[in-house]
Amino acid sequence: MFKILIARLLRLFPNQAESNLMVPFLQVHKKEDILIDTTVQPAYISCYYPSNPSGKQLPVYINLHGGAFIMNEKKMDDPYCRFLANQTGCVVINIDYAKAPEYPFPHPIEQCYEIYLWLRSHASALHIDGDRMMVGGQSSGGNIAAALCLLLKERGVSQPLLQVLGYPMLDFVTPHGDKPEPNKWRAEYPQVAHFLNRCYVPGTNDAAHPHASPVKAENIAGVAKALLIIPEHDAFSMEGKFYAEKLENAGVEVNLHIFDGCSHAFTHLGPREKAEEAWLLIAEEIKNIIKM
Repeated sequence: MFKILIARLLRLFPNQAESNLMVPFLQVHKKEDILIDTTVQPAYISCYYPSNPSGKQLPVYINLHGGAFIMNEKKMDDPYCRFLANQTGCVVINIDYAKAPEYPFPHPIEQCYEIYLWLRSHASALHIDGDRMMVGGQSSGGNIAAALCLLLKERGVSQPLLQVLGYPMLDFVTPHGDKPEPNKWRAEYPQVAHFLNRCYVPGTNDAAHPHASPVKAENIAGVAKALLIIPEHDAFSMEGKFYAEKLENAGVEVNLHIFDGCSHAFTHLGPREKAEEAWLLIAEEIKNIIKM
């Protein structure tokens, strides 16, 4: 109960990412909100159709927002989903996944897995191509995107064409105090990060599970091509680089970009020129994939 009360308190604070956009706010052809029933809880998704759609069945990019697994909603990524839809010609699916501590690991991953299958089974009605799906996210959303690819592999489901991992949280085993935390306040009080981690992975055994900590995954050959966006000054930079190397060693194609002078969540908080560069990089990677 204590964790739930603290989480609800944290959710009351304004989300700085919503007040200062890093890309222009664009109109799309259509935005459609859908409520999907899952075994975890009902989940809202927003479908962004590009302003100039080409073809009846469009490729899909699934977006998973950040928020340390316990905070924020999909609306924080509304302008970025619009941007990616128009830049790439894809339908961008923005998911409001279940939050911890009410829904700890592995509930958000299982929920996103069910939504992934639902999108494939409803592809015709949604005017999307179920064989040309991609997935990506930032921070906690990056974790879920990586874990989803691992889960799909484990269950014998076709991989997405691409996984975009933006400054992902990939290692719950290493104490936060042992990570390269650039923020002096968080470095001095790593127990705050520890609390957030325990909200999502309350059990010690959960932390080492490869779907919670993808850096601990053993069999990763065959997962989707990966684009990793890693800011130079970030507590999670080392685990992101490690996972990129691990994927490459397993024969997975990897595109690793280090953004010098940037910190965690820079795609939403700036600096603006670096943030826009990152979103354009994601768009370019998506376009290159769907041309193949």
